[in-house]
Amino acid sequence: MLLVLASSSPYRRQLLERLGVRFEVRPPEVDETPLPEEGIAAYTERLSLSKARAVARNHHDHLIIGADLCGVCGDRFIGKPGGYDKAVEQLRYCSGRQVDFHSGVCVLNSRHGNYQYTDEVSRVHFRRLDDEAIKRYVGKDQPYNCAGSIRGESLGITLLDKIENEDPTALIGLPLIALSRMLRQAGLQLL
Repeated sequence: MLLVLASSSPYRRQLLERLGVRFEVRPPEVDETPLPEEGIAAYTERLSLSKARAVARNHHDHLIIGADLCGVCGDRFIGKPGGYDKAVEQLRYCSGRQVDFHSGVCVLNSRHGNYQYTDEVSRVHFRRLDDEAIKRYVGKDQPYNCAGSIRGESLGITLLDKIENEDPTALIGLPLIALSRMLRQAGLQLL
């Protein structure tokens, strides 16, 4: 059975390459707008599964990986900023605060429609950031396609006091420990 990553994220592709398995990449067409009254856990599950199902329409005998990463601080969703001004605003908001990033991942067997899902939470503690540090960081790292405006695998790590999670790859967008377990359960040998 072939493996397909339902994502346009270069970070997820790089992470999946670490497992040493052959896979294809197919970007899904999915509306990522949160639904009214939708909580963060429901949001990441819905998007992960929606991405996998969107790709499954054209891949009928595959294992399809769908994933999504979004943060929450208080009652505010912290997603991808999309540009400089929004990234600066997000980092100002997160300064000195705790953000819980939910990294949802789904493995869908398109042959019969069964799927597995998990949500790995990374609790991130931002240090207090001054405006100049925020602007320098955003100018250098340009984290416009990263939830919370941080690239944890790059300079974004300097914005943080602490990360609490069980899988260091979860904050980058694809929790490989959980994904490895799910792929083995789906019958894919990784080693």
